[in-house]
Amino acid sequence: MKTKFKSNVMPTYGEKTLEFVKGKGSYLYTKKNEKYLDFSSGIAVNSLGHCHPKLVKALAEQSKKLWHVSNLYLIKKQEEFAKLLCKKTFAEKVFFTNSGTESIECGIKIIRGYHNYHKTGRSQIISFDGAFHGRTFGALSAQKNKKYSKGFEPLLPGFKQVEFNNIKKLKAAIDKKTAGIIIEPIQGEGGIKPADLKFLKFMRNICDQKGILLFFDEVQCGFGRSGKLFSHEWAKIKPDIMAVAKGIGSGFPLGACLSTNKSCISMTKGSHGSTYGGNPLAMSVGLEVLKIISNRNFLNRVDKIARYFWKNLKELEKQFSSIDQIRGAGLLLGIKTHTSNLEFSEKLKKYKLLNVPASDNVVRLAPPLTVSYKEIDKSILIIKKVLKEM
Repeated sequence: MKTKFKSNVMPTYGEKTLEFVKGKGSYLYTKKNEKYLDFSSGIAVNSLGHCHPKLVKALAEQSKKLWHVSNLYLIKKQEEFAKLLCKKTFAEKVFFTNSGTESIECGIKIIRGYHNYHKTGRSQIISFDGAFHGRTFGALSAQKNKKYSKGFEPLLPGFKQVEFNNIKKLKAAIDKKTAGIIIEPIQGEGGIKPADLKFLKFMRNICDQKGILLFFDEVQCGFGRSGKLFSHEWAKIKPDIMAVAKGIGSGFPLGACLSTNKSCISMTKGSHGSTYGGNPLAMSVGLEVLKIISNRNFLNRVDKIARYFWKNLKELEKQFSSIDQIRGAGLLLGIKTHTSNLEFSEKLKKYKLLNVPASDNVVRLAPPLTVSYKEIDKSILIIKKVLKEM
């Protein structure tokens, strides 16, 4: 008789039965060498697929030289990476972190610090329903989502929530206490919902008019996932602050908070810190990822293959009444079903297509940005097969 496996890992992710021992490109492999098409990408993390040769080489070379030193010392690759990030974006300063939620915390501090520095008396930050900014108390307080905060109250004060994509309600919510606005240009956990470009443009205009800092959370939708380097670029606007992670390291733990000089004026010596943020290993990988993803030809290909994927999913939407809606942008797409998204997700896994459920009864599809047309076609055949069964 088999005894149940006893894990010493906290059960915060539920029961796990599927294990992978290696990965290559868009595929993951089990001990039995079963091959799974990975359209979850570690939740939109493995932007260049599994074990990209250039990243493996960069990490291996750095690992033989230096793993970690304190940020009290000059780290040349950190300076090089920050310089390239600023060159490719709106930013003038970068703070390196290890994760998305750390980047969010840094951005919140920048907003509060800016207004305290200028003695404006403002401290309130506006966020939007359906948002997900992470699991720390600052992030939980900003997103006000009971699914994640239940049992951990009381949350921190100073945050106000507004309906997503509603210009009228946002305008009404802004007052003399408003210090900043935080938004995901494409909500990920919230159900793969893109912000209207008009909504983003309005936000930029009103922030300029009222002296409010605009903070974009591009942790999930950034680094090429939308077909541009960052999703807000589709609206032809720039934020004051931006949090990034996930795809920035293509699987290596890494994040960053980007800012203009004006916005991060309070971030002086001793005001913030990170033991591991910006370590040599992370910098060697991140720098290589940015060089690859920021290439115009690479992004054009992402946009092209994303439109191909979208077109094929929309065809399925026409064929099957069980699909409520296809939504998203670039290679961050969602299938909203009339049936249980959890059941749909499990059936897709049964046929070896990995995916991630999201809120609003959505199944999330976030393949590597290097995905091939052949792999897109294979995923469509699996999705079609499951829809026929359901």
